[in-house]
Amino acid sequence: MATAPQNPYSEAGVDTAAGDLAVELMKSAVRRTHGPEVLGGVGGFAGLFDASALLSYTKPLLASSTDGVGTKVAIAQAIDRHDTIGQDLVGMVVDDIVVVGAKPLFMTDYIACGKVVPERIADIVRGIAAGCEATGTALVGGETAEHPGLLGVNDYDVAGAATGIVEADSILGAERVQSGDVVLALASSGAHSNGFSLIRHIVSRAGVTYGADAAEFGRTWGEELLEPTRLYTLPLLRLLERIPGAVHSLSHVTGGGIAANLARVLPVGTWVDVDRSTWSPLPVFRVLADLGGLSLESTEGTWNLGIGFLAVVSADRADAAIEALAEEGIDTWQVGVVRSGALPADGFGDFEQGAKGVDGGAVRLVGAYADTH
Repeated sequence: MATAPQNPYSEAGVDTAAGDLAVELMKSAVRRTHGPEVLGGVGGFAGLFDASALLSYTKPLLASSTDGVGTKVAIAQAIDRHDTIGQDLVGMVVDDIVVVGAKPLFMTDYIACGKVVPERIADIVRGIAAGCEATGTALVGGETAEHPGLLGVNDYDVAGAATGIVEADSILGAERVQSGDVVLALASSGAHSNGFSLIRHIVSRAGVTYGADAAEFGRTWGEELLEPTRLYTLPLLRLLERIPGAVHSLSHVTGGGIAANLARVLPVGTWVDVDRSTWSPLPVFRVLADLGGLSLESTEGTWNLGIGFLAVVSADRADAAIEALAEEGIDTWQVGVVRSGALPADGFGDFEQGAKGVDGGAVRLVGAYADTH
């Protein structure tokens, strides 16, 4: 009697049928991100995007970004909740594009895992698709790769890349910034997707489990730490349209913290004192710092401390920008003013000058944090 042929790939630990099921489960969510510009649907070898609309630009510049979520995924895996990580990915990738004033066009994602669990993969991609919907980005393709023997059966990592477009004469950046410009802070929703190696280290050393209730937050530790990254793309694009010329540069506060990321979008020869007294860091940062025996000031190069984005705007339109962003549901406030000339030598702290290979301006944080929580 003949025996059924064996699938050697399956014997090696790769389940192609599970991958196909995952695609079926995520299809409807992905399709919701597709406008008429997307051709071919889901599942092709390459995503197709009709670029005819770019012909209306005088000098179109393409903007691109790629990133991942980092070790925040370990918390999602620990509590088996995977529907928020996708929004974090979109925040890390697409919100970098709006920094130059670009409108996102499309995004692709990549998920590497030890074992394809269709429902888990679908949850991740549904989160990515929801984030793409919220930022006006088409999710045109992706890849799920099963790596048995390299990753554990419950392990995965996610990454993505996006492309946007901006008119050449509308690009934002340090060259537009002038002395006297005002620096506005846009509130974050939490830790976003940076500094989680430190967060996990603190939590582990304290013997806290992610499933444990945290009275300070009114939910479990895992739920608090998985709070999704706030998405700023559409509110900022609408701000640029509503008050043309008001915004000179933008900074996404990710790895490196507030000072380093602001310094990247300031011209050489300028400096800013960011006034800590203008805000109170979110409870999650205060609780984590206390748990780790750290001062908030010592974490400033790691966490966003409640500021997810910074906008450098003309002083005469700062109030209008604050009001416009408030209407978008984003608390915004002034944290500093751009100055030019020699750096002050008053001993309140050291300046960060440029970052990530960019020879930019200088920034330091001064004063004491407000304590309103």
